[in-house]
This record gives sequence, C-alpha cells and structure tokens, in this order.
Amino acid sequence: MKRPSTGVASSIAGLTLAAAVLFGATPALAADPVVLSKGHTDAVDVRYDGGELSLKVKDDTVSPAVVRDPADVTFQVLPAAETVVPDLPAFSFLGAPGSRIWMLPQVQDPALLWPGWNTTTLNSGVFAGDRIGISLVGVDGPGDVTLFDTNSLGTPNIKFRSDDGLPDRLDVPVHTHAHAGWVFSATGTYTLKFQADATLADGTTLTTGPVDYRFVVGDLQAGGGDLSLSISGMSEGEYQPGDTVTLQAVQSPQGPLTKYRWFSKKPTEDEFTPIEGETGASYGFTATRALNGTQYVVKLYDGDKAVATSAEAWLWVAFPPEGSSAAKSVTATINAADGALVISVDPENRAVTLPAAVLSAAGDRWESTGALKPVTVTDTRAAEPGWTASGQVADGFKTEDGKTFTGGHLGWTPSITAQGSGQGVVAGPVAHPYGTVQPHTGLGGSAVLASAPNGEGLGTAQLDAQLKLSVPTDTAAGTYAGTLTLTAI
Repeated sequence: MKRPSTGVASSIAGLTLAAAVLFGATPALAADPVVLSKGHTDAVDVRYDGGELSLKVKDDTVSPAVVRDPADVTFQVLPAAETVVPDLPAFSFLGAPGSRIWMLPQVQDPALLWPGWNTTTLNSGVFAGDRIGISLVGVDGPGDVTLFDTNSLGTPNIKFRSDDGLPDRLDVPVHTHAHAGWVFSATGTYTLKFQADATLADGTTLTTGPVDYRFVVGDLQAGGGDLSLSISGMSEGEYQPGDTVTLQAVQSPQGPLTKYRWFSKKPTEDEFTPIEGETGASYGFTATRALNGTQYVVKLYDGDKAVATSAEAWLWVAFPPEGSSAAKSVTATINAADGALVISVDPENRAVTLPAAVLSAAGDRWESTGALKPVTVTDTRAAEPGWTASGQVADGFKTEDGKTFTGGHLGWTPSITAQGSGQGVVAGPVAHPYGTVQPHTGLGGSAVLASAPNGEGLGTAQLDAQLKLSVPTDTAAGTYAGTLTLTAI
C-alpha cells in the first residue's frame, strides 16, 4: 500500500474488555419459582462460601446464567423423554427390555432438559484430596431413579441407583463439570434428596445435609401449568454509564412459544411502547443516564395474541464518575498540511462487558458473544494512501487473583456500520477464536477490522464487530479482563 513520503499516519486507541465473564464468576441470584424443562443446567451445583458447603442450581437456560435455590426449581422431564429399555444385557439394570422409561440423556438434546453436576467453583487446595462427595440419599416418587453414564465403547457406568438401596455416593474432584443419563421408571412427581460432604485440608468435616430436588416426569400437574413470564438479568443496583445490560425473558414452565416483544417506558412517558426490532428472548443495550428510571416489560405471543406479560423491570443508572468525561482516545497525527488518520472510540464506550459464558452446543467449550461497540476511523489525507485498522489483545486476559488465558480465545466478525459515499471501506475477515477453527489464533495476533485500498478511504467510517469468546471447559472460573488495542495505519 503506497504511503506519502512526508510521513506515516498512524493512530492507536485502547478499548478495555472490562469484564469478560467466565462461567464461574458469581452469576446473579434469582429467587422466583421456575420450571426448567429445556436447556443446560447444573442441577447439583456445589458451592463453598463463608466456611459453609451448599447445593445450588446453576441455570444456564437463561443468559446471563443465574444461581437458584433448589427449593425454587421444578425440573420437568418432558413427555418427549419417553423411550424403552434396550434389549442389551448391559442395560438390564434399567428394567426388562422394552419397558417404558423417561430419560434425560448424557449428551444434550435441545428438546429436553440437560442437567449435570458441577464443582468448578471450588478451589484447589481447600479440600482434602481436592475432592468432595455427592450422594443421592433418598428418592420419594412413583418409580425408580437411576443416573448412569457410558464410556467411549457404550458400556454403562452407574452413578446413582434407587432400586438397590440408598445412599449412593460419588467422589468428585474439584473443577469438575459432568453429565449423565437421568432415568425415571414412571411418570409423576419425585423428590430427589442430594447431599454434599467434604473434608477441609485441616481435617474439618462439612456437609450440606439432605437437599430436596423436585422433578416432574411427564405433563405438569393440573393447576401447575399456568404460564408465567419474568425478566432476568437486571441488576438490583445501579449500572454505570456505558455498561452493557442484557435482559432475558424466562417462561415458566418453558414451552414451545418463541415469539416475544419488548416494551419500555421512560419516566417522562405515560405508557409502554414497543422497542423496534426486539422480538427475541434476549434484549441487550447500553446503559446511559437518559435511561435512568426506565421500566421494561416483555410479552410472549402465540401468533398475534399475547399470552403472557412479565412484571416491570426497573433500570437505574448512576451519574458518571467525576472526571470521567476527561478520558479521551488521543492519537498521533501527521501535520495539518498532509491531513491526518485517526482511530478512536467514544469515552462512554470504552468498556465492553460480555455476558456470562455458557456451554457450547457440543458441550466442549465455554462461550460468550457480544458487540465491540462503535469504532471510528477518520482519514483527511488528500493523498488517499488507504489504511488498515486492526486489533489485538496482546497481553491476554487475567483475573484479579492472577488466573489467565490468552487473547487468542477471543475472536470477531467485523462489520461496517457507516461510511462516506465512495469511501470504499471493507470489513476484515472473521478471526475465529483459537481452538474453534484451526489454525486461527483469534485476537491473540493482529487481526484486521477494516481497510480502505490505495486511492480511497477519505472520510469517516464507523466500524463494529461481533465478539466471540471461546475457552476450554477446564479454564479456571473467574472474571477476566483484557485490553484490546486498536491501530490504524
């Protein structure tokens, strides 16, 4: 690409990826009763906080994920889970061949619930042998309950089984996330009593005691199937201007309807008005002071008929921190006679917060997506030498306590949101996160966001990108932050 002989125009802007939130990073707590019938959930989620061991439910059926008390959750095994015991000796523990059973499989089926157990929030060195015990200590219901998994050869390995006596105990290492087949021999309502036990490194023993988990196999009981709709994801405290807000519509019980519409009402408005283009289960936007005190509701539709409406969710946005308006993206420029090339980000859009990561469809990676937010490139050089804007997370991501992963696990799909007539700016190629499409290295190395060829580029262009974070499932839990350096040359 030809450059003017009088000098090189280059500029740099820094963008803080302020909270790339990974799976173990304290999801919001939710207290509303809910029925979970589809999607991923860590049903038996072992936690240790304040010297106490507890069992929770990590609900990944919403984004961002929320942590629930088992008493607030009904796990539904839908009628579609019905199958029969295979005519194979290895599976005789499930009953006679051809007998009806209802099974939530070990491998995810998007039409069914996919429950598992999870110790990924437990730190190494805390527990003796870095292990804890998970036990099924009781089952109350119309049939038998069995949890088992299979190896690569299809041989079953029983984890818990109620028909031959309980309790059954499973020793689980910390940092474990696992799934199994959950089999019920009859329809109806069950109470499964799980318990976690552990010994600290100093010899102190801990137990949760029996914790009740409610499962309904088949259709919900009459009177228990009224559809309700709620909004999750709204912070009870104040957002800072520029924070990303991600709201999620939650059906209870979860059903087949997927058509939504989001509405808002500002303090100066008398009625809720529809938000244009927002018809999905998730609605994300940037918090600003102008939105302080705004209420949001979501409605679920069956055709053109609204069949459920959520309660209002209120947004509170703090005043900007004193002095924050002085923060600017300042770049190097060539002298005025030759024009300048400048890349910048709005001071209110310097922080990008990705939603809490969830398991990929294949169940082999933790993933999160979000928008880069606008990046502006202005070229006033009369010679029109063209330019290339690129980005890199050179120093990777890290938590406050020193856990890290490389910037290569973040990728992007660039886009052009606006440009001048005849400016000729084109979006850069997709930079896939490392480990998803080999040999791509994501933003660990310099990746092109956009470019303008020699003879074009004069004017102002607005750039953006869809970010994608993808890390292995053994990545340590935490809230990770990194800096994306943007360069135009």
